[in-house]
Amino acid sequence: MNLPEPKNLPYKTLLADIEKGLIKIPQFQRDYVWNIERAANLIDSILKGYPIGTFITWKTKESLRVVKNLGNVALPPVPEGDFAEYVLDGQQRLTSLFCALKGLTIVRGSKNDDFSKIFINLTANPEEQIVVTDVSNFEDKTYISLTDLINSGLSTLVTYDSKFHLLLDEYKQIIQSYNFSLIEVKEASIDVATEIFTRINVGGKPLSLFEIMVAKTFDSEKEFDLSEKFQNLVSTLKNVEYDTISDATVLQIVSLIITKECNRKNILRLEKTQFINIWDNVVKAIEAAVDYLKGYYRIPVSKLLPYNALLAPFAYFFYHHKDKPLDKKQKYLEDFFWRISLGGRYSSSVESKLAQDIKKIDLILVEIQPEYDWYIDTSPEFIRKNGSFNAGRSYIKAMLCIFAYYRPVSFIDGAIVNINNDWLHRANSRNYHHFFPKAYLSKKGIGEAQSNHIANITIVDDFLNKRQIGAKAPSEYMTKFREQNPSLQNHMLTHLININNYGIWTNDYENFIQQRCKALSLEIEKRILLTCNDTIHSQIINLEDVDTQEVEMI
Repeated sequence: MNLPEPKNLPYKTLLADIEKGLIKIPQFQRDYVWNIERAANLIDSILKGYPIGTFITWKTKESLRVVKNLGNVALPPVPEGDFAEYVLDGQQRLTSLFCALKGLTIVRGSKNDDFSKIFINLTANPEEQIVVTDVSNFEDKTYISLTDLINSGLSTLVTYDSKFHLLLDEYKQIIQSYNFSLIEVKEASIDVATEIFTRINVGGKPLSLFEIMVAKTFDSEKEFDLSEKFQNLVSTLKNVEYDTISDATVLQIVSLIITKECNRKNILRLEKTQFINIWDNVVKAIEAAVDYLKGYYRIPVSKLLPYNALLAPFAYFFYHHKDKPLDKKQKYLEDFFWRISLGGRYSSSVESKLAQDIKKIDLILVEIQPEYDWYIDTSPEFIRKNGSFNAGRSYIKAMLCIFAYYRPVSFIDGAIVNINNDWLHRANSRNYHHFFPKAYLSKKGIGEAQSNHIANITIVDDFLNKRQIGAKAPSEYMTKFREQNPSLQNHMLTHLININNYGIWTNDYENFIQQRCKALSLEIEKRILLTCNDTIHSQIINLEDVDTQEVEMI
């Protein structure tokens, strides 16, 4: 890499290079946020000879995703084969200069900022504000717009009082002869350029890995824009309620497929052409994984997934296996899913664990059962001990996935419960109902530590009138539902509740919890290929310690 080179850029050259497409604002920069007043202050500093700081640019022939329009001016692409100067520091100042000197209008939401409304106060003393935006109280011909000052000829300027002529000429000369200070980083790699940007913007928002990869993989000829491609994927997944996939997870999937690793360093090293070439097949693999999770495991929405990161090994599987898994592959994959979910696997060190787990997926692809160095306790006692209800815990989400598998129906009429991503953000979601109401249990001296348990949770729809249930005993409100719904007994089985054996009619909370924990235990055992280690080491994992809300790692 060549050493950074300081240089001066005259006013006319600066504007001309922007208009030619030679100076570009990369898309990883934040949006333009300065208002017209700040732009006026910048011009005021120039007229007074104050320093306005140095611009830092990156000179390269690499093609990046860039800002294509400034206000009502469409900026042309970089001339073919030419170098571009990407602004690493000074975007706000540079954009303000361009907008002010060109008199552009910037549209931001419902607000229009008209930068042609920047004026020079010809009566101001040097100590006063020379450049202003409000001239409503000024006398005519005691001010001139910045664009008129720059662009108008002698015929316009002579319409001003002769006492202002020298001042008008002086101000015009100051701006047109102003040399802007610039440091040019020449032909560095994009990793170095984005590192420079990140270090310069220590006080601002650091670049995310995804923003860097958007810049790195952009290819105008192939019409590849990772940001747009990701949004298209999210839009597709939104139709099936799996749109909460993160950009970090998508990058992990691509990296795992190419390198079998997915830490930050490996992702940054991904080669642009290879990334672009496999993208369409990665999207197909993600969609196939989602289809399988929804279809075979009956997980209706992504918010119920114990971990977002679970999409990575499943997408990896479907990238290499185009058909639906059957027989051994099906069983080994199911065992994998539940061991990850119930074992708190991705609650920390996600990238390294994903890299380890891809080796297990490789074994499943050739019908070899993987071995695991963590163990699952399926006992009702373990569920009872570790079932404190927190909608963010992977262990609890796994239990909710089991509930969702049976497609729970309404207590009222047997209608299928609509489980919605928008409703599953909090533990007090409209989809969650404490079968023994907490208020009822509180009156019986049973505190929240015992009442707020996964075995006391049912998944219901918004039509279940919880206010009508209130603090009533289950025997009381269930009697009313039984009168309304002759099939209540069968409908409650979709909630893993046997209304005749679970102590409902005697309001026996202890019996209810015991029976429900037994039911969940049996369901887990259906899904895991139990080994002797799962029994011998059943007390090793304590999910209260290891399983917290999923941590996003990039």
